[in-house]
Formats: sequence, C-alpha cells, structure tokens
Amino acid sequence: MAEHVIETRNLTVYYGKHRGIRDVNLLVEKGEVFGFLGPNGAGKTTTQRVLLDVIRPTQGTASVFGLDCKSDGVEIRSRIGYLPGELSLYKEMTGKRFLSTLASLEHREVGPSFRNELCERLDLDPSRKIKEYSRGNKQKIGVVAAFMSKPDLIVLDEPTTGLDPLIQQTVMELVQEVKADGRTVFFSSHILQEVQAVCDRVGVIREGELVKTERVETLIKQQFKRLHLTLRSAPPADAFRMDGVTETSRDGRFVVLEVRDSLEEVVKRALSYGIEDLETQPVTLEEVFLAFYGRGHNGGNHA
Repeated sequence: MAEHVIETRNLTVYYGKHRGIRDVNLLVEKGEVFGFLGPNGAGKTTTQRVLLDVIRPTQGTASVFGLDCKSDGVEIRSRIGYLPGELSLYKEMTGKRFLSTLASLEHREVGPSFRNELCERLDLDPSRKIKEYSRGNKQKIGVVAAFMSKPDLIVLDEPTTGLDPLIQQTVMELVQEVKADGRTVFFSSHILQEVQAVCDRVGVIREGELVKTERVETLIKQQFKRLHLTLRSAPPADAFRMDGVTETSRDGRFVVLEVRDSLEEVVKRALSYGIEDLETQPVTLEEVFLAFYGRGHNGGNHA
C-alpha cells in the first residue's frame, strides 16, 4: 500500500471574496515526482503555501508526512526543501554565507561536500556576493538551498526559470536522483517538456479546482490520437464529422484528425475512401494540457 506524503481533503482557500482554491483533494505518494500544472492564478502557489503553513485554509485539511499542516508546520518544514517561484535573498551575503545561514536557521544538517557538489554541477561560484549574481545564478542559489539537506520532500515552483538549457538539464537530473533515492518531489513548471520527462503523475488545476490527476503516459493516451490519413480519393467535407473527432487540416486526399472517441468508426469511414497511408503521431503533454483549457485560452500555455 502506497504511503501518502501529501494529502489534502476538500482543501479550500478564499482571499476575502476571491477564490484561491476550492475542494482540492490531492494525494502524493512517497518516492514519486508529482507534477502540478495550471495557468497563472489557477491555485498552484496557494496550494504550496498551505502545505508549508504559510497560509491557512478556509475549509478542509492538509497533511504532509501524516502530520497536520496547521499544528505541525515546524516539523513539516524541517523535512522539506522549498524553491519558491519568487526568491528573496540577502544581497550583501555571499552565496556560501547565505546557504550556511539558511541551514543554521532551519536547524538542518547539510554536508559541505554535497553542497559544494551541487554548486559545481550548477556552475555556481558561491564565493561571490548575491548582489553580483545574474538572475540565473540567483536561481541556482535557490536550487542548491532546496536540495542541499537531502530532504524527504522537495517542493519546486518553476525551478528552471532563468537557467540556460544545460543547467536546466542538470536540475532535471537532480530531480531524478531524488526519486531514485526514494524521496518525493512536488514539481510545478510551465515547461511541459520537463514535466513530461521527469514526472510520474500530474495534477491539472483550473480556476482553483483540481480537474484531473493521472499518470503522465495515461493522460496522454486517454486524451486523443492524431491520425495522418492519405486516401485514394478526396473525402467530402463532412466525412469525419462525428462526436469526439476534430479535423485539423486537409489538402485534397490528405487529412489530419484528432480522435478522442469513435476511432473504429473513423477507420471504417477512411477505408471507404481507400487508405494509402495511415500514421499515428505522438501527442505531447503540452497538447493535452491545451485541450483542458481550450486552444483560445490566453493562459493555456502556462503552468
């Protein structure tokens, strides 16, 4: 039986009359990388802040490691590494002094050798003052701070913001190493390729409500298939007009379809026009995500 590291029940937060999140029921299992997706304002950061006891729920409950987030917040935070979406750093400190001070304030055991290894892998010079750092180097400090104590749970909010592609890949490797060590990652990112690469399951949150929780590969397979058809004769305009099927383009005998239902019927109709070629194209998590929000949604490309 899976051990739940994070559990929320009917978790609801209102800021006055404004909705934060509503009736979020979430389970994150030990040893998994859980992706949390949604456009800006959907409720991702609100959920994270409740887990860290930075804000309190209006209704419902939240627990981490089986401990109540309200009554056991100090103990919970001592076992979590957290990289917020917006970092607040002491600019006059060197990177090394900041990391040492942070470990001391949080009463965490941090092995200097591992901290130094993280700095080397991220190409970070910790001897420089933070005020001299670029945006990317400041982000690296946040990454080191989240990982350096080898916590049981790491909460990452847009972890690769401002990082170059090689360092982004290093961060993904660190996430995979945490998973291999049997620890847990709660991962929010707008770079859906990253989520697809490292996450076991994802939760999609929209307008404060959790609308879907699923394994990444299952989510992709369940949503739709893209068919590229080359037919012997050009089909009429309404040939594939049916529930669960969207025709995205055509050029004479060449037709591209997105099929959510009725795949068997689609193939039957295609056969009636003669199939010269049929190709199924893989669907990315980004396309699945867009399907949840609608292609015209201004925030649909962000998580």
